[in-house]
Amino acid sequence: MKPALKHLALYKNVERQAQTAAAQPAQAQSSRRDFLKQSTVLGGITLAGMFGASIEDTVAQTTSNVSRASAPSDLKITDLRYTTIANGTGATNARNVIIRIDTNQGIHGLGEVRDGADARFALFLKSRLLGLNPCNVELIFKIIKQFGGHGRMGGGVSGVEMALWDLAGKAFNVPVWALLGGRYREQVRLYSYIPNSGGMPLADIDLAKFKADVKHRLEVQGFTWLKMHPGIEKIAGIPGTTVNSKFIPGFNTKVRSSRSEQYLSYQNSRHAFTSVQITDKGLEELARYVGTIRDVVGYDVPLSADHQGHFDVNTCIRVGNALEKFSLASLEDFLPWDSTEQLKMITDAINTPTITGEDIYLKEDFKKLCDARAVDMVQPDLATAGGILETKKIGDYAEEKDVGMVLHFAGTPIGFMANVHSAAATENALALEVPNQIVDNEWWPRLVKTTDGRQLWAKGHAPVPNSAPGLGIELNEEVIKEHLHPEDRSFFDPTPQWNEVRSYDRIWS
Repeated sequence: MKPALKHLALYKNVERQAQTAAAQPAQAQSSRRDFLKQSTVLGGITLAGMFGASIEDTVAQTTSNVSRASAPSDLKITDLRYTTIANGTGATNARNVIIRIDTNQGIHGLGEVRDGADARFALFLKSRLLGLNPCNVELIFKIIKQFGGHGRMGGGVSGVEMALWDLAGKAFNVPVWALLGGRYREQVRLYSYIPNSGGMPLADIDLAKFKADVKHRLEVQGFTWLKMHPGIEKIAGIPGTTVNSKFIPGFNTKVRSSRSEQYLSYQNSRHAFTSVQITDKGLEELARYVGTIRDVVGYDVPLSADHQGHFDVNTCIRVGNALEKFSLASLEDFLPWDSTEQLKMITDAINTPTITGEDIYLKEDFKKLCDARAVDMVQPDLATAGGILETKKIGDYAEEKDVGMVLHFAGTPIGFMANVHSAAATENALALEVPNQIVDNEWWPRLVKTTDGRQLWAKGHAPVPNSAPGLGIELNEEVIKEHLHPEDRSFFDPTPQWNEVRSYDRIWS
């Protein structure tokens, strides 16, 4: 048999050899572990590597990293359970669902449903998972992805996908990034918001306190990228700054969870249909607000902007031009993400980079944005986009089009670490979001324990685990139980009511 064919035959039998190796005495494994340390820090061997290695070395590498507590080829999903914590009061962050997928070998995987979503988006998928091998991540993803959707509806599929990667990493005893093809960076840059003391109309800001808070954000917490919210609510109280804001219902009110409440309100109306405009005076006042923030933050630090307001393309362009002199890193979600042609009109008309994507499910619509060059950067939320691998695929496609990627995030440490692994393995991942309810919340990092003793984040960056298997975290159950959501205080209770498939799934004939 030709050497290459021998290697291919060996590759097909790796799992069987791993099981045999697991039954051998510990002494017999030492040479394999030594080879692994000498040849590579972590990760599985590639096909190209197999063709260049001896049979003995290939066997050594492919079996050394297999967890002695796991026989990956025999791994089966036996259960899916959840718990819900509260982290904030807004419609989009008040509910954070953590899921746990259990197996027949005592190892489990952790995932997270998108912030503000419902546990049932994930529970519905349980009947499609039972009995499957969680290491077949992409196969399972293709089985369940039809049950996801844009916005929070993508949270169930994405959360399950995270948990599957966590399980696969634990089964093969490697970090998730090693299963994605390796890593580009040892730490992931984070960006946070300006402190809450600056998130109000200019007349209400205590400038001395805001300067002190920004100094803490930059020098103590170590962030090197910030974001602000220069929405028109910051100026609407000044007479003569806006048109129609007094007459459309729901302007400057808290966003509600359901669009069934005040469907035609400002918050629920697509931007082209509000008839809200900003006057010349309004643009001057908006520039004064942004200029004040920029002066305090300084020009060394990238400063992004989000939540400008709901108004049409023409007003978007006027706002973009008025803020150009402040060299903002990006203007986010000027219009809904599916307004491809209109977003391109804005991008072509202004000089500040544009960005969108936090509510897009799957890579296909990101490809449309990149192909049209409708925005300068894409911003998937991994917990909506389809999970760890799908987000990497989005980044890889954007990279081919010379489009950068910034990651949106507002959840628990489980989703955070899923983002860290995906960003580590994606070349054009520029930064990962951590909003104020995370960075200013002392108990948030204590929801989990890292399995290698590292901090989740420090000095504005998240260290990428070197050797911790899977996502590299386990739950801190005591802390989680202190923050269960008041509407659902269950803690990974049994979910047998979701075991049975009750529909015909095929979407083609």
